[in-house]
Amino acid sequence: MALADLTDWIDGFSGPSFVWYVKRLSGNDTLANGSHQAGPYIPRSFLFDIFPSINRTDVKNPDLHLDVYIDSHADHRRVRVIYYNNKFHENPHGGRNEARITGFGGGSSALLDPESTGALTVFAFVLDENGAATECHVWVCRHETEEDLVEDRIGPVEPSKWTIWSPDRLVQPSLFSSQPKPRADCWLQPEEIPPAWLARFPSGVEIIRKAVELRADTALDPDHRLMRRRECEFQLFRSVEEAIELPIIKAGFTTVDDFISRAQTILQRRKSRSGRSLELHAREIFIEERLCEDVDFSHGPESEPGRRPDFLFPSQMAYRNVGYPSGNLRMLAVKTTCKDRWRQVLNEADRIRVKHLLTLQEGVSEGQFREMTDAGVKLVVPSPIVASFPKSVQPHLQSVESFIADVRLLPKPDTE
Repeated sequence: MALADLTDWIDGFSGPSFVWYVKRLSGNDTLANGSHQAGPYIPRSFLFDIFPSINRTDVKNPDLHLDVYIDSHADHRRVRVIYYNNKFHENPHGGRNEARITGFGGGSSALLDPESTGALTVFAFVLDENGAATECHVWVCRHETEEDLVEDRIGPVEPSKWTIWSPDRLVQPSLFSSQPKPRADCWLQPEEIPPAWLARFPSGVEIIRKAVELRADTALDPDHRLMRRRECEFQLFRSVEEAIELPIIKAGFTTVDDFISRAQTILQRRKSRSGRSLELHAREIFIEERLCEDVDFSHGPESEPGRRPDFLFPSQMAYRNVGYPSGNLRMLAVKTTCKDRWRQVLNEADRIRVKHLLTLQEGVSEGQFREMTDAGVKLVVPSPIVASFPKSVQPHLQSVESFIADVRLLPKPDTE
């Protein structure tokens, strides 16, 4: 299908009779890591909303069948929607209490194909007049251009996050609440937000500085510290966004153009935050781990004219010193997802053969990993998400802590 077909698909499944569930497929969703999960994770609360007939405990494991059309790959499945409620029948202390959609057909389905790991995926549920789903149409994005087209409509969707989106509603409940609002965490109430932030949306650096303040976590290793802080920063960002934007949205708009302009401002701000967040967190971690900027690493340097890798080690000065051994140089690219975007790093830092890439994507297929390795890309993955990768791949991943330990030993140019 051409890209125009995805545009037509989006338009065709937008309206009062549709609700979208959007996520990036993890290694646990597909068959990439050898798990026996029956299909992509969808929250029980959402399934209960659109399949109210299974939300019952008076019968064991209520279910129904549903037609699912994976339109991106011309595939059709008759699946089973089931609520496993053994907890209320056999084992109140350890029984299952989860709802799932099963019967996607194993690896022959694009939803379970290991090569789909990391792909942005849209589930468009068709609703009847009572709000119950009658069928589902799915689009598994096949490349980053399709992902960009979807995210231009709904905003960025990051690994481990999901969003519920109803395209017909100008103001939709999920705009600020696609994830359960966290409490006793980093979510700021309006009175806790610095007044200057309400007057001018804070920069990424300012929000990350606040996340570091709330989650110093100095006793944690860099991998867990990075993951904890990034979750904190995400919550900070959304709480400030809600405090600023929700009153404006509730007040309403006098023209459609005014609404579209405001919506675009929100979406572009989210995309900007998503693109830079991980990079800024990594820089903060490097400094905390006693790496000195412009001595042990350079952030956003120019390696060749017009090319700027996220990080060079030990420094831009060392990279430009033709007498400094290329084997002692390192570069680190930072990309939240890497399914297709990893190829972008191949043209950065010509002097460095092996390109390190820090990502939060929850798994890749063995084929994807082999292609990356053959191209000279080595993945740096925070240790908490290593289990989402295939067991054969896990030993070849490098943790953030291990990467820092390696670059700390690189000789400085003046020691050569």
